[in-house]
Parts: sequence; structure tokens; C-alpha cells
Amino acid sequence: MSTSAPLPLRGRAVLVTRPVQQADALAALIRDGGGEPVLFPALAIEPPTDLAKVRAVLADLPSVDLVIFVSPTAAERTSALLKAGWPAEAAVAAVGEGTASAVRRHLLQPRGGAVIVPTEGADSEALLASDALQEVRGKRVLICRGEGGRERLAEELRRRGAQVSYAECYRRVRPAADPSELIDLWERGGLHAVTVLSGETLDNLWAMLGPRGQQLLAGTPLFVPHANIAERAARLGLTELAITPPGDAGIVRGLSAWFSLHAR
Repeated sequence: MSTSAPLPLRGRAVLVTRPVQQADALAALIRDGGGEPVLFPALAIEPPTDLAKVRAVLADLPSVDLVIFVSPTAAERTSALLKAGWPAEAAVAAVGEGTASAVRRHLLQPRGGAVIVPTEGADSEALLASDALQEVRGKRVLICRGEGGRERLAEELRRRGAQVSYAECYRRVRPAADPSELIDLWERGGLHAVTVLSGETLDNLWAMLGPRGQQLLAGTPLFVPHANIAERAARLGLTELAITPPGDAGIVRGLSAWFSLHAR
């Protein structure tokens, strides 16, 4: 007699706060685990403020020694802005395997090519520890990212002697969304976990929910892929926190482990 595999998220509704263009993969993985994704984007991706400036920076790619991508969105938006295709000469690095996969898919196919990726971790600090980034004196480095963000990567590369510039290929903004239906669902016991993949998303969600929703958030387990986000959540007074492995699959592994331990 065959038995079906257990579904660790069966009966659990999970809030997905990723931008609308990026929510499908996480939602599908939650469904695969037996859960029900509830979509409420707390971050939106918009074109850059100065599109001409970004295109001018990208036109100079053939003279760059190393291009670093800080997110899958950076790879996708850079690809959309390039007119002449990816220059074969530039070395490529990514802050984590999820970003590296997006680089390969959007920029390096069908040509292929290696991507420098941290062996452990998925952030600027992990990438800075890579052997390939230790000797960068005199090299021209371009960081593809959204407008604003952490300066840690550029600051350390400059300290090591690199010439660093940015291609800010998109903007992150807070969506204008009414949370009333979400809060109603939450108050009826229809939401069991919240996922947040960036500090900015957390800040947006907190502001969008208002006092009524914030109280609900404080009583719901929050799943984040990085200690920095957890620290940000703790400063908001949230205490039921779980730090998961990076990426969508890591988030779902964390959810599955949590609810396996907290089975009804």
C-alpha cells in the first residue's frame, strides 16, 4: 500500500509580500507544501529615475573588469536595458545563488560563462569573502542594483583599491494598497505566517498595515532569510521570528521546519 508524502504546510495560509512580478515562484512552492499563499506585495519595482543615465553607464560595460549583481531584479532589469547584449570580457559576480541563476538566465544564455558566487551565505559580506574579490586594486567594478541601498559592498571594494560605480537599474517603492481585506482575513484566523525577504519590504508592510494590522503581525510568526531583517523586526517589537536559508526555497524549508515542530 502506497502512502503519500506529508505536506508540512497543509492548512497553513502564508503571507507573500514579494513584488508582484516575483511572487509566483514562492507561491508555487508554498502550494507544493500543502499551504495557501496569500499575496500582498509590500514592495513594487519601478523604472529608474534617470533612465538615460543608467543606459549611458551600461554602454560603458566593455571597459569594466567586474560587474556585480545584488539581486535577481538587478539582473533582469539590466538585461532589459542592454541594447548590444552582454560583453563577453566582463567578469560577473552575484551575492547569492538565486541572483546568480537570474544572471545566467537573463544575461549569459546562450553564451554561458562563470559567475562568482559565495560558497556560503547570500549577501555582500559573503561575496566580499570570496577569493576572487580579494585582489581588485586598480580594477573597474560596476555594481548593478536598485536606487539606494547598502553601501557596504562599494565601500569595502574601494578600500581594497577598486574603482567602483553604480548602475541603478530600478526603483523600489511602497505600493498603494488597501490592507482592509487582508486584515479582515487575519482577524478571522485565516493567516498563519508572514514571509519577508528584505528590510525595506518589512518597513513598507509595517507602514501599510497601520496599528490594527501591526498588532496582528506582532502575534504571527515572521520568516526572513537574513539576520539583519530579523534585527529590524525586533526593533519594531516583533518577537516570533525565524531566520531561514536564503531564497524562495529556503523560506519554504524554514516554514516547513517551523510547522513540523508546531503541528496542531
